[in-house]
Amino acid sequence: MSALMQDTGALGAMLLRHAPRPGVWPTALPRLWAIRQDAPGGEFAHALQPAAFCLIAQGAKEVLLGDDRYVYDAARFMVFTTDLPVSGRVIEATPERPYLCLRLDFDPEEVAELVARSGPPRAAAVPTPSVPSMDGTTQAGDDPGRGLFVSAVTSEMLDASARLMQLLDHPEDHAALAPMAMRELVYRVLRSEQGERLAQVARADSQTQRVHRAIRWLKTHYAQPLRIESLAKEAHMSASSLHHHFRALTAMSPLQYQKQLRLQEARRLLIAEGLEVARAGHAVGYESPSQFSREYSRLYGAPPSRDAAKRRDTPSARLPA
Repeated sequence: MSALMQDTGALGAMLLRHAPRPGVWPTALPRLWAIRQDAPGGEFAHALQPAAFCLIAQGAKEVLLGDDRYVYDAARFMVFTTDLPVSGRVIEATPERPYLCLRLDFDPEEVAELVARSGPPRAAAVPTPSVPSMDGTTQAGDDPGRGLFVSAVTSEMLDASARLMQLLDHPEDHAALAPMAMRELVYRVLRSEQGERLAQVARADSQTQRVHRAIRWLKTHYAQPLRIESLAKEAHMSASSLHHHFRALTAMSPLQYQKQLRLQEARRLLIAEGLEVARAGHAVGYESPSQFSREYSRLYGAPPSRDAAKRRDTPSARLPA
C-alpha cells in the first residue's frame, strides 16, 4: 500500500468518527465540515456551493456546473473559487465503505493574505480536453476560466488535512493551532498546479475579483429585478465584459445565476418552512406563478407542490450537495 493511500485511510477513519451518520456535519472548528453518504445518490441534489476546498478520503462524486461535468475521488481534490449553484451526487459508496469527504470553506481575507505573502503560485497546468469517463459520459475539460477545478491530491495536502482533523480531538489547542492548520491547507491549494485560479479571486481588480463582486450582489439581491447595466456598474465593468467573464467563471449568464438562486431558495421555503407555492415564488421575485412553476419544474423535474411533498417524505433526499 502506498504512503498516499495510507494517509487517505487515516483521514477517512477520522472523518467517519465525526460523521456518525449520512449527512453534512459541522465540526468544532468553524469552516470545517465532515461529509458522509452510505450509498450512491439517485437524483442530483442542488445547492449553492460556497468557495471551498473538498477532499474525498473514500468514494467518488460527480458535480454539474451548467453543462460541465466534473468527477473526483480520493486521488483528486475539488476547489470552488467562488459561490456556485451546482448539482451533485455521490457515485461510489457502500455502507461498508461510505463516501467520506472533508470540506474547508475559504476565508477570502485569509486567501488574499497568503497570496500577498507567499508570492505567485505555480503556473497552471496545460488545460486538458474533455474526455469520456468510465461510464461513457464526458467530463468537462480543465477550463482555466472556471470557478471550479479538480486537481491531483499531494501528500503534503493530505498531511495538512489529517493534522487539521486531529485537532478536533484536542479542543484545548484550537485557539492556538487551528488557524495555522487551516492556513497551511489553503497554502497547499495555492501552491498546487492550479493554485493560480484560486489566487485570482484574491487579487484586487482582477477580472475574477470583479465578477466576484457581481456574485456577492446577486446573492444579496436575487429577489430584485436584474438590470445588467446596474450589475456591471457594481462590478466596475462594462456590460459586455461582465457577460463574458461571468459566463467564463460560472458557466452561466448573470440572469441564469440569479434564476438558480431564486429557485433554490424557493425550494427551501417550500420544504423547510412549508410555504404555499404562490407565496414561495413571490418571495423570491417571481411575479407570475405560472412562470415560477414552469422554471421550477424544468430545474427539479417536478412541479413545486409535488417536489416539496416528495422531499418532506424523504429526508435523505434533502441532503445538501
